[in-house]
Amino acid sequence: MATIAATLCLTSATLAALPASATTGPVARTPAGDGYTAQIRRTEYGIPHILAKDFGGLGYGYGYAFAQDNVCELADHVTTLRGERSRFFGPDGDSGEGANLASDTYYAGQRRAGTVRQLLDRKAPLGPTAELRRMVEGYAAGYNRYLRDTGADHLPDPRCKGKPWVRPVTPLDLWSIVYDVNRLSGAVPLAPDIGDAKPPSADGTAPAAGARGARASSGVARRGPVADIGSNGWALGRDVTRTGHAMVLANPHLPWADGNFRFYQVQLTIPGALDVSGAGLYGTPLVEIGHNRDLAWTHTASDALHASLYALKLTPGDPTGYVVDGRTERMRRRTVPVTVRDGDGRLSTVERTLYTSRFGPVLSSGWTTRTAYAIRDANAGNLRSMNAWLAMGKARNLTRLRTAQDTFQGVPWTYTLAADSGGRTYFTDSSVVPHLTDAQLERCTLPGGDEAPTALDGSTSACAWGSDADALVPGIYGPSHQPRLSRTDYVANSNNGPRYANPAARLTGFPGTYDTDPRLGRRAQLGLRMIAERVGGRDGLGAPGFTLGTLGKSMTGNRVLSAETGRDDVVGMCRTHPRLTATDGTETDVRPACAALARWDTRADTGSRGAALWGTFYDHLLGAGPPDTWLRVPYDPAQPLTTPRGINGDDVRVRHALADAVQDFAARGLPVDVELGAVQKWAGVPLPGCTGEQGCFDVVEAGPGSGTGTPGAGAFGTSFVMAVELTSDGPRTRTVLTYGQSANPASPHYSDQTRLFSRKRWVTERFTEAEIEGDPAVRTTTLHR
Repeated sequence: MATIAATLCLTSATLAALPASATTGPVARTPAGDGYTAQIRRTEYGIPHILAKDFGGLGYGYGYAFAQDNVCELADHVTTLRGERSRFFGPDGDSGEGANLASDTYYAGQRRAGTVRQLLDRKAPLGPTAELRRMVEGYAAGYNRYLRDTGADHLPDPRCKGKPWVRPVTPLDLWSIVYDVNRLSGAVPLAPDIGDAKPPSADGTAPAAGARGARASSGVARRGPVADIGSNGWALGRDVTRTGHAMVLANPHLPWADGNFRFYQVQLTIPGALDVSGAGLYGTPLVEIGHNRDLAWTHTASDALHASLYALKLTPGDPTGYVVDGRTERMRRRTVPVTVRDGDGRLSTVERTLYTSRFGPVLSSGWTTRTAYAIRDANAGNLRSMNAWLAMGKARNLTRLRTAQDTFQGVPWTYTLAADSGGRTYFTDSSVVPHLTDAQLERCTLPGGDEAPTALDGSTSACAWGSDADALVPGIYGPSHQPRLSRTDYVANSNNGPRYANPAARLTGFPGTYDTDPRLGRRAQLGLRMIAERVGGRDGLGAPGFTLGTLGKSMTGNRVLSAETGRDDVVGMCRTHPRLTATDGTETDVRPACAALARWDTRADTGSRGAALWGTFYDHLLGAGPPDTWLRVPYDPAQPLTTPRGINGDDVRVRHALADAVQDFAARGLPVDVELGAVQKWAGVPLPGCTGEQGCFDVVEAGPGSGTGTPGAGAFGTSFVMAVELTSDGPRTRTVLTYGQSANPASPHYSDQTRLFSRKRWVTERFTEAEIEGDPAVRTTTLHR
């Protein structure tokens, strides 16, 4: 254990005076660097606090610290974005035959076209600011410094130790990561489908599917992979907290094992210029969810459309020609060479072709002699997101945050929920949304079917995107059309549309493309119910109003709304019918299961007995048909906060579902009252939570082998949790990064915070200089030219 030897003054002069290498604590000394100065102080759970005198040094320290924890993840991601997976791993991948080749075709084509380079050539606000350019350059240099100091053959992570694909990165690689993140709701999930696109053969048959995504045609017209990403966000104002201080709860839900979606926790400080703490996605150089001294914010995935699928009417006899306004246009072709490794390790080059229309890249899925589909992504020209997040990190109040978002218009696909030390809250969808009017959506949308996705009519320019006078770039809505709400009580979102950010002040009057589903999901209903009950003191947590403590307890309460409103219906049914028939016709004794559900507290805690059974039962129900057909009270638009509810025990599908669940448990050798934490784990650590469809606020989906390297045993859900109170003396913050700072299974920070999460415990954030120095085990590394 080491302590700081002397107080570190937060001044540029102090940093400039540091020797070429200075460390305190049990950290190896580092040799001279690459023209940057930074200090990395790690507090409990390996959380780095980066201190520098300029943005280049800040990026340098950040890149070095991140590489210490996650060198393999960044190296792997860069290999993908350079279009080199086939070179190192062969043409096939985890997602199917030819998956790597299809992905490489897309990314190599993008690199060959110079897409990201062209965006970098733009001046701010369209291109990155000078501060950000310097920060990204420093980040690349810091990562490379760690790699050079350590050596690829001596990396601590066995997954990439000595691997040839672990190489130095460039600023272009990092900007490519940013560009990829920005298009997660559009083209990125379709990369294999775009890379695999081929015209149909002369006889009209479609080419082999290869790796193209079956979900591509059906899902992208809505929100791409963002449809599968969840989050909860609350901003609580002075009217609903017992202290009168504003608070923010951040609870994003993301895949745990996917390095492209994981969060990394960090504090970034340049004295007098920036002091922000929170988390950012791997490989991005900033805090994207976090707080400074006076402002806190979080994001949830927006329900808006961020890309459009267009149906192209093809020219008869020519599957690469399409008709717009009665005239034929030709698809543009780009030949892309891809290097491929065969089973014997030999390298060869294959040439692939990408096809593009005026509406964007053409997809393999659905390409016939009559029709093809193209994807137009509103974030296709967006590197502005980092500008927005840096400006948000500097903002000291909600007015400045709003100015930051309006200036750069770069938040790619999320809502923003924020609060400031004045006790105010703010909700907005400032994301990049295509300018499609309600009339266009009504007139231009072609209905989908078994063989065709829902898409816009690409045969007429009248269905193309319009523009706003206040939009920074053509084709998108400007700030004047964005849904916004300012309150002194609260705003909240759980991936529902904007209208219920606060039910007492429903948002209306915005374009329909911002709200693709007016109904509230069960998780969103539960979140609003939790706030109302806490404000009224009806949740068993004490006097009315939020404190930082009750905010944390609300988050970790693990309530299950479907059980609160339907468990008694199911218990009544199975008590009346102790033997039920399963879907396969087998008669099943459900009395033990019925008793287990009756005893269950309707919570999804690790020790809850009945939660696992309920989850399996409910999954069977969801697979049996639309919920409105087997619920006791169906959805009523006049009661959006309380319907649907209950479960109709007279419905044969409900009875089948319980019998099927009992059979599932028997087949797995599990007692029906098994503790949830026995079957839901990460790296052997029991996990609370359940799915959003069940009505869990704390969403967690995992199997017993998740986080142990078992193929296919991933996990999803609550990732970086932040509860912050903005007091007059500065922020008071508690966090937990559910999977820890490192994706390296050999790291002590792989699952250390998972154990906290399992026990409903938090990390008390160290934000101020005194708090950081107050950690008796702080470890300091100084990097200096």
